[in-house]
Amino acid sequence: MQIKPRWMTPELETFRDAVRRFVAAEVTPHQEHWKKQQHVDRDVWDKGGAMGILLADIPEEYGGSGGSFAHQSIVFEELTYAGDMAFGIHVHAIVAHYILNQGTEEQKQKYLPKLASGEMIAAIAMSEPGAGSDLKGIRTTARRDGDSYVINGSKTFISNGYMADLVVVVTKTDPEAGAKGVSLIMVETRDCRGYRVGRILEKIGQKGQDTCELFFDDVRVPLDRVLGGVEGKGFTQLMTELPYERTILGVSGVAAIERALDLTITHTRERKAFGQALIEMQNTRFVLAEIKTEATIARTFIDRCIVDMMEGRMDTELASMAKYWISDLQCKVIDQCLQLFGGYGYMLEYPIAQMYVDARVQRIYGGANEIMKEIISRNL
Repeated sequence: MQIKPRWMTPELETFRDAVRRFVAAEVTPHQEHWKKQQHVDRDVWDKGGAMGILLADIPEEYGGSGGSFAHQSIVFEELTYAGDMAFGIHVHAIVAHYILNQGTEEQKQKYLPKLASGEMIAAIAMSEPGAGSDLKGIRTTARRDGDSYVINGSKTFISNGYMADLVVVVTKTDPEAGAKGVSLIMVETRDCRGYRVGRILEKIGQKGQDTCELFFDDVRVPLDRVLGGVEGKGFTQLMTELPYERTILGVSGVAAIERALDLTITHTRERKAFGQALIEMQNTRFVLAEIKTEATIARTFIDRCIVDMMEGRMDTELASMAKYWISDLQCKVIDQCLQLFGGYGYMLEYPIAQMYVDARVQRIYGGANEIMKEIISRNL
């Protein structure tokens, strides 16, 4: 029951059709293979780069496709509609926006074209074994030594960690300065001494998406790798860019809600019990009526957020609302839909079961929903 967004144009419809064909040809057929090996194949990044979907909303002067946030949202939606939770394009795009908005001109010219083409895969390393949503509690350090930073520490739950060629690492360049001592440092991982990728972590869902531990043992990088060229700006950079990430989670969450509703309507029309289709039973119809209403509200809300992103007025408070409310609703709706599948809903061969386990982390990453409520409450 997908509702046509108000921001949709004929040009964007054409773009959506192209993305949908790409996903059907290059992503969907490989889902089971990627789940077994716990990461996507490298060539899908190359193909995505050639298609122009990796950095759809990055200016052409930096190798991107020159589109708006609507173009990038379409990519995220189509991946979700197809049931993909492996292709780590979301984190890749987030890192690109850190570089675009916070990097020096030299950093933009050096890295963005490679991220747009798929030559480099990006990750951002925030979480640590002892610091998740509390970014001020990180322990990874970057000590100046001559013309280099020497990085020591470890990170965990890092999406794209196994395949990343470029990792933006949240570090303490001044451990005594609190938030003002945080810096983001870019590490090129190929042939990088002291950099080590740990195991691919076993998750309850999103099996095809590589999520890893990363270790930094005296990793030496040039001073010009600090994002923006100035130490101590990392916390501000994180707070500035996190609304983009949280809006993306909202976009994907609404698409998942719409997909779950579509799958459940189809199932309840086909499945019979007590001599009639499930959808003919009042309880089924009432549950679906509630979900359709909530899906419509969520779509209306996220469309407003997408327009705000396109017009440069998205703020931290609204992005936090989108992230927490939509991800909570996503988990609730998918649970209700799974119930209408009965025992079949517990079988992984049915997409609704996979959606159930894939959805749970939406309430955790990008900032736990409790943190989102804290952010919103500060403006009461």
